[in-house]
Amino acid sequence: FCASSTKQSEKQVKLVIQHWLQIFNIKLGWITDFDNMIVKYVKYFQLMKILKGHDDTVKSVKFSSDCHEIVSSSLDYTVRIWDIESAKEIQCFYKHSAWVNFADFSPNGQTVVSCSQDGEIRLWDVKSGKQLMKFEGDLNAIWHVNFSPDGKYIASGSYDKTIRLWDVKTGKQIKQFVGSGGICNVDFSSDGQMILSASYDKIISLWDIKTGKELRQFIGHSNIIRCAKFSPDNEFIVSCSNDNTIRIWNSKTAKQLKVLEEHSMTVTDVKYFPDGQSIVSCSWDKTICLWDVNQEV
Repeated sequence: FCASSTKQSEKQVKLVIQHWLQIFNIKLGWITDFDNMIVKYVKYFQLMKILKGHDDTVKSVKFSSDCHEIVSSSLDYTVRIWDIESAKEIQCFYKHSAWVNFADFSPNGQTVVSCSQDGEIRLWDVKSGKQLMKFEGDLNAIWHVNFSPDGKYIASGSYDKTIRLWDVKTGKQIKQFVGSGGICNVDFSSDGQMILSASYDKIISLWDIKTGKELRQFIGHSNIIRCAKFSPDNEFIVSCSNDNTIRIWNSKTAKQLKVLEEHSMTVTDVKYFPDGQSIVSCSWDKTICLWDVNQEV
């Protein structure tokens, strides 16, 4: 289903979706109350803005904590910040010398961290547009970076199988964890005590930051794992993969609780809603899916 008109009422959109679901006999075991879910979320399915400026593929897009700005990274070697209301570009950072794989805001929204294919991690001031720091180290291609919840640390995941922990204030590396494969994604637990990593060798690892030890592995995906993230309460982990699936795990036992198989191509990203009740995923099959977690686990 694709709703192309922003003038469609919630009732019209709901009727259209129900019509197509009946025609194709689509299974809805993953939504407890479909009608209520559609009415609740349909306003988010309407195209609001198109942000134009990048000269090549956009690799990542993230909201600021106040949802007033967006930061994007691209194969055009740039990081750009956009004002959501006006859809205008307000900053462009040019200093990377290779593809910028990921960029994200700090928790307070004052800085942005970015990482690139040539092993660079850079910290930027949002307001002035100036580079505040370049994190030095013998680094290979870095696929992902993530701020700790308090904004004091940055975790990076690299093709060289390492997860590194950096001090934002000094720029110094303070910890290194070595995984079993190239690292695609890193995520802090909400209490800042653990790091989750997803890798090319189909393994998700959970690390204790204080001891540096690997606590457990989550094994089940049959292809490269694109992303793994904590639920807001850290009780569950959700992951997605080139095997076209989304999987939900118990974070304490590493038991796989559910496999979600609606997508027909690689699932590139997945995330819990802040209330922990729903999951949203996106895929190369050009769809965004919304999942009811209570029904799944």
